[in-house]
Amino acid sequence: MTSTYGEWLKAQREARGWTQQQLADEAMMTRTHIAHIEAGRRVPSEEDARRLDRALGTGDVLSSFRPDGHSPHGFRPQDNAVLAAFFEAAHALEQQAVMVREFASTYVPGILQTRGYATAVLDAWPLLRSEEERDRHVVTRLERSDILRNPLTPEVWALLDDAVLRRPVGGGAVMAEQIEHLVGLVEEGRIRVHVMPATMGAYGLLNGMVSLMWFEDQPPAAYSEGASVGKLHDSPDVVQYLQHAYDLALSDALPLKESLDLMRARAKEHRGQGSPSPVPSPGQV
Repeated sequence: MTSTYGEWLKAQREARGWTQQQLADEAMMTRTHIAHIEAGRRVPSEEDARRLDRALGTGDVLSSFRPDGHSPHGFRPQDNAVLAAFFEAAHALEQQAVMVREFASTYVPGILQTRGYATAVLDAWPLLRSEEERDRHVVTRLERSDILRNPLTPEVWALLDDAVLRRPVGGGAVMAEQIEHLVGLVEEGRIRVHVMPATMGAYGLLNGMVSLMWFEDQPPAAYSEGASVGKLHDSPDVVQYLQHAYDLALSDALPLKESLDLMRARAKEHRGQGSPSPVPSPGQV
């Protein structure tokens, strides 16, 4: 999200001589939410934009020109500028979140990736035309994991398809290191990881990648990603739907201990130290 929308909102507020708190009271929002919108860190929901228009008497300007899923939060693989804008917004949301729930069916979520794994993933991305460009993206991705330096916030859970653990991204050594990194974070109590076993078959409501985020004083948000397309969601109905889908999938996943056992086994397989492990089903544990 560019700052233009937020700057215009701030100008309208100041033209009325209002503080952020006064606008928040008139629009039935929190002052912090207003501050994030003005700074370009959050996009107001459709309802919030309508409330702001009513409070400021700006007709339907804030509603009509609200940044949406097509720009800047949607992205196309050929549009590097929009992609960069999206990551800027996502990074801001991750920094503010008090709780994050990740789902992944293809790759380890970005905030949990090691340098070797992130490099291998980005090497496969055809848009990056040089090692220098790739390395910049790797650094950006690794910086996102700084939120894990805080021992308490955000609370992070990851729900991973077993295919994520079996796919040899970057080769056996890189993959083993990545899985061992996840195991270490779980053993430290910093995150929880639950594995969706292959024996589950289809689990319908979720696919690709989904990230759910909760905040202290703002509405929750979600991000979903499929084949070369991603979207940041702030519609309460969509966010609630994705939360429900996540909860249903999580209920079918392996418990934490069994997930850890499977991850350790997968790491050994990637290092060539063991044969493929049988995958337990939730009904067997």
